[in-house]
Amino acid sequence: MTTRILPAAGDPDAARAISTLLSQLPAAEPGVPVPDSTTLLDTLGRLAAESIDELPEVVLVHERIGPVPALDLIREVALRFPAVGVVLVSSDAGPAVFSAAMDSGARGVIGLPLAYEELAARVQAAAQWSIGVRRHLGRGADVFTGPGGKVVTVTGAKGGVGTTFTAVQFALAAAASGRRTALVDMDLQAGDVGSYLDVQFRRSIADLAGIHDISPRVLQDAVYEDRTGLALLLAPAEGERGEEVDERAARHIVGALRGRYELVVIDCGTQVTGANAAAVEMADVAVLVTTPDVVCVRAAKRLVRMWERLQVRKAEDTAMVVNRWSKHTEIQPSLIEKITKTRATRTPVPAAFKELQAVVDAGRVQDLDNRSSVKQALWTLAGELGLLSPPSAAEPEAAAGTPGAALAIRAAGPVARLRRGREG
Repeated sequence: MTTRILPAAGDPDAARAISTLLSQLPAAEPGVPVPDSTTLLDTLGRLAAESIDELPEVVLVHERIGPVPALDLIREVALRFPAVGVVLVSSDAGPAVFSAAMDSGARGVIGLPLAYEELAARVQAAAQWSIGVRRHLGRGADVFTGPGGKVVTVTGAKGGVGTTFTAVQFALAAAASGRRTALVDMDLQAGDVGSYLDVQFRRSIADLAGIHDISPRVLQDAVYEDRTGLALLLAPAEGERGEEVDERAARHIVGALRGRYELVVIDCGTQVTGANAAAVEMADVAVLVTTPDVVCVRAAKRLVRMWERLQVRKAEDTAMVVNRWSKHTEIQPSLIEKITKTRATRTPVPAAFKELQAVVDAGRVQDLDNRSSVKQALWTLAGELGLLSPPSAAEPEAAAGTPGAALAIRAAGPVARLRRGREG
């Protein structure tokens, strides 16, 4: 049987050396080396979308891959493509690196400089493991498409555009449809999810920041099980503790939640930090909320361009939700889509704050009347974005008519590291 191997190395000389040696392995089919973590994840995602059988059995990750560090990248590949055997190529193959690689999900470590015998042994072992996993789990189309739940992030172009309200309603709609849903407040300094749902809890996302292995028990202690059916992971009450949640902590936390819940809705606020940028990268669906006015549309365009410069997310992979819309608004969703290069959702949210004021002031947005035009629009949007439980097999015609069925949202977002420094 032919073993397909995909090397990932940022250094051209290292990539050339790996490819040369791989070409000498019997029954090996090495792919063209990918230069960075974003390209690797995009390539694997595209192959998985075509057919699970198209995925390579083995992925070799060089220690100097970027922008995501090698061990973080291995963890991401292992989570999103669990039947692919990942092997780390490192100049340090000592016990500490070996242990860290195994903890991240690697199937082996190959030392540098490369030796034919060691490379052949590690590749063969990883390939056999991959084949065994695929045989054990079967080849169902929904087995290898991702690590359990879907992740959706909601980000605001500016403060006050309705980001938190939108995230909460998305989560409530998903829970009402029968999905086990977690709602995460990653607006780390000014999170208000708890205030909107009248919840106070002693634990927060900051309590998970220093934990490298987040077990189900640890996660359960930090999450508040609300009577609405939502599992809430709140922002810290003390805003300064938000600095404890860095990029790496965010990746671990989102990964742990993804493995436990069918849907993870993350309120990312309006500020770009390492934590919420990592969440946007990992998201299956990234939503950007704006209002149809010049200042907010400019802010939305500025944020999207920043995401692109930082390799967080492409504009065309971002779903734009227009809040407080009316047919008399001069700036319509089609114009916002053209300006920002994003994908505007088909359902705008009407300007009807009077419907919301009482429940927002009372901190009980879960009690919003079902007749509210805002609630109806947001719950329709949740269906358009694929956040609700799919209909049963007996309702295929209803599925075809679901609002937003034609909206193109990528299956899984690429991961890129937020570079240090502030944007001016």
